[in-house]
Amino acid sequence: MEPFPSDRIQLPRNMIENSMFEEEPDVVDLAKEPCLHPLEPDEVEYEPRSSRLLVRGLGEHEIDDDEEDYESSAKLLGMSFMNRSSGLRHNMSVYRQNPNGSCLVPSTRTMVVCTVVLVIAVSLIMAIYLLPKCTFSKEGCLKKNHTMELIYPLATNGKLFPWAKIRLPPDVVPLHYDLVLQPNLTTLKFAGSVKIVVNIIHVTWKIVLHSSGLNITKATITSAGGHQAKPVEFLEYPLHDQIAVMAPEALLVGQNYTVNIEYSSNLSDTYYGFYKISYKDENSKQRWFAATQFEPLAARSAFPCFDEPAFKATFLIKIKRDEKLSTLSNMPKKATTPVTNGIVQDEFFVSLKMSTYLVAFVVADLKNISRETNGSLVSVYAIPQHLNQVGYALNTAVKLLEFYQKYFFINYPLEKLDLVAIPDFQSGAMENWGLITFRETTLLFDSNTSSARDKKLITAVIAHELAHQWFGNLVTMEWWNDLWLNEGFATFMEYFAMEEIFPELHSDEDLLNLIFKAMMKDSLNSSHPVSSAVQSSEQIEEMFDALSYIKGASLLLMLKHYLTKDVFQAGIEVYLHNHNYGSAQSDDLWDSMNEITNGTLDVKKLMKTWILHKGFPLVTVVRKGKNISVQQEKFLYRVEPENWTADASYLWHIPLTYITSSCNFTHCTNAYLLDQKSAVIELPEEVEWIKFNVDMNGYYIVHYAEDWKTLIDLLKKNHTALSPKDRANLINNIFNLAGLGKESLEKAFELIDYLNKESSTAPLTQALFQLSLIYSLLEKKGEQQLAARVMHRIEHLLGDKIDQQRWTDDGTLSERELRSTLLAFACTHNMRNCRTTATEMFENWMKSNGTMRLMQNCLEGEVIRAQELSHIIATISQSLPGYLLAWDFVKENWEKLTRKFHLGSYTIQNIISSSTSQFATKAHLLEVKSFFESKSEESSQLRCVKEAIDTIQLNIQWMERNLAKLQELL
Repeated sequence: MEPFPSDRIQLPRNMIENSMFEEEPDVVDLAKEPCLHPLEPDEVEYEPRSSRLLVRGLGEHEIDDDEEDYESSAKLLGMSFMNRSSGLRHNMSVYRQNPNGSCLVPSTRTMVVCTVVLVIAVSLIMAIYLLPKCTFSKEGCLKKNHTMELIYPLATNGKLFPWAKIRLPPDVVPLHYDLVLQPNLTTLKFAGSVKIVVNIIHVTWKIVLHSSGLNITKATITSAGGHQAKPVEFLEYPLHDQIAVMAPEALLVGQNYTVNIEYSSNLSDTYYGFYKISYKDENSKQRWFAATQFEPLAARSAFPCFDEPAFKATFLIKIKRDEKLSTLSNMPKKATTPVTNGIVQDEFFVSLKMSTYLVAFVVADLKNISRETNGSLVSVYAIPQHLNQVGYALNTAVKLLEFYQKYFFINYPLEKLDLVAIPDFQSGAMENWGLITFRETTLLFDSNTSSARDKKLITAVIAHELAHQWFGNLVTMEWWNDLWLNEGFATFMEYFAMEEIFPELHSDEDLLNLIFKAMMKDSLNSSHPVSSAVQSSEQIEEMFDALSYIKGASLLLMLKHYLTKDVFQAGIEVYLHNHNYGSAQSDDLWDSMNEITNGTLDVKKLMKTWILHKGFPLVTVVRKGKNISVQQEKFLYRVEPENWTADASYLWHIPLTYITSSCNFTHCTNAYLLDQKSAVIELPEEVEWIKFNVDMNGYYIVHYAEDWKTLIDLLKKNHTALSPKDRANLINNIFNLAGLGKESLEKAFELIDYLNKESSTAPLTQALFQLSLIYSLLEKKGEQQLAARVMHRIEHLLGDKIDQQRWTDDGTLSERELRSTLLAFACTHNMRNCRTTATEMFENWMKSNGTMRLMQNCLEGEVIRAQELSHIIATISQSLPGYLLAWDFVKENWEKLTRKFHLGSYTIQNIISSSTSQFATKAHLLEVKSFFESKSEESSQLRCVKEAIDTIQLNIQWMERNLAKLQELL
């Protein structure tokens, strides 16, 4: 997520009054007023937009976006000051007059007074005029040397709130939480109390922490060694989800204190915090299930806490529950004791030191199966009627846990690991330490009805979440700007582990397709660096995207191949050992790698060129005899030149790999580090052809200039001279270059002419993807005849391959996935009588009440879980009438969608992308822009909205550039 928007706050016109320097009763002068609580000088900040701004001498006013800018306000402020000097004009004239009315030369005294007044006025004007150097934003003023007295925002009770930043102050750190909760699955409310042991880093009178939507009824503080809890005042500032506990006396450096807070709240009806889920049991009776989802910012809605990843602490959790239900948390259960009639309390062992977003608990009627491995008990839980579907997940989890312990040389540190299937869950899964929560579809496997793809999905998600037990849980990113350290690593390990343990699943092909899609996103000007500064909740939510996950994984894959697997593994081991139970930044990883390379390669210098910069390089290759010229530039679709971020001089350090006709096996792969704009690689001998980016292990696109013809001829004559990944890589690169205008669409179509001989999944899938993009653009633009000609071309290439497919489930997983892809494509586009068989299945669904409006039912969550909504919208968007229906649905239900899924969340990103990505007209561009501009500033400034607009503009540009060419070509 990129830096928080730094739009300047505009001062309202009505703040400029003749009486502006007169004191008013509700204005606080910090220079004179004795503070109720001392304020540290370095904490002073401007109050954010959408709350009240108090400046010495100014009244209280709401700040409106449409009012005057700094320059005009400054001028008015200067004029107002001049008006306050009106007394001077009553006592003397600036110029002396003769009796006849003519003016004489002003006196010396008059000149001096006027000069002084003018200097003061100009100084004030300049001071205010220069204020734009101080950036106003939701976290306050970002400039350190303020030219005006700055003060704090107002709490809900009208008093000053003693902190103005989004990030918590560093004065106080938590050490331990005692948390007691009592959820009621009848009233759907919960009560709680928390005791937080804190340590004081800097002397202070306040403890600022997070709380969201909690009804706090009591707060006390106890000093270390003290026996009496003292009641304290607490202030609330909902804009930042913060509360301040105001101490009755100074809190001393190095001392521990215990803060005790009692509160209550409702179980959430979203997918965040401590939330409720309804489901039907085996007797079709409605039951309730309570579970948590705290990442990234929702622990604060279940208990007051220091809800930032670097504030690690230990947790002792107690949960009161109905004796007929069961509870789970991060740690094993220590004891169960009766409380009142039918209510018992479960107490769990004290946790290891961890971040708040990893805390978890579940209250439900659950059953499980278990197995022990290496001193840890692995269990898989589900509601009773699904217990027969947890066996595959248990076997898979045990294998993966054993693999990771050997690879990292660090044992899993907890005595138990629970995997729980949640009936309604927004994410695929969540890596809570010791208590991993899953969608049912990503954990449960029915050998009678589940598909091969289901098995691969379940394996992948378990592999991802178990990798997090080390990357994310044991070592956590210090702040959300480095989310990729968690998610990029977990994604990388997910696919690496699957290749090592489950090679028959061919997971590397899935990663390849994901990298291609991530590069599409990363080629837009609205992209962001993998490591990006973030502050607001929307920015943090938007970090959970394809770049943090897939680009992060791809960069690690590239580094692993360049360093060699042994050096890379050793670097990971050092990183985990150096930072276990702590927090880390990206540089800490590179420093760990440099400990292993020991000066032979500066990994930090290399990798900073990739993680601190958005986009990726385009490498142009020109072959002349034995000399291979390579040159890098940024690959970027230029949409609007005036908004284009120019950085043509930027250099990546690119670990190039290549194979040649003289030896094209894996062990013949050559490497070259391109750390300049251009270079020449000298081969030992002339070759017939050269292929860069072997197996797409690097994050860059290659343009072969004149050599494209050589590679096209190679694919026609002997396509197996290149690996399936390399063939998919060539297809992807040439179509992207055609979109960029660097290569002709005609040559791209010429390259895929060999496909009637292709039998591998990766290149066929990539070719179908590229051709489908073109078909969809043409169809949605109303170019039906041209779209039909594209489909005819596809049928010419792949018709025989489609005819060979049967409606069976035999063969390898890769073959079965290819069969599914081809048949789905054929049925969608009415090719080869595919619909005849599929229609029977569709009619059966129609008979089972399939006529309901699908998206609305999904949003309501009764018939179809709301967790499936983004997938349903994406599917409906593929058809000609459906893409408009999907967009209308998003517009009509925007408020409901953002309440349910939160702004910036991965689900909202997908919904916006899938409902707008096929628009290719200026009318639709204007409609999408206007719609989001009519919503809140937070909505219109979402990166995924900017990406949607970029994509529509690119679609328009693509059509303008290629429509005539396609008509000639087809």
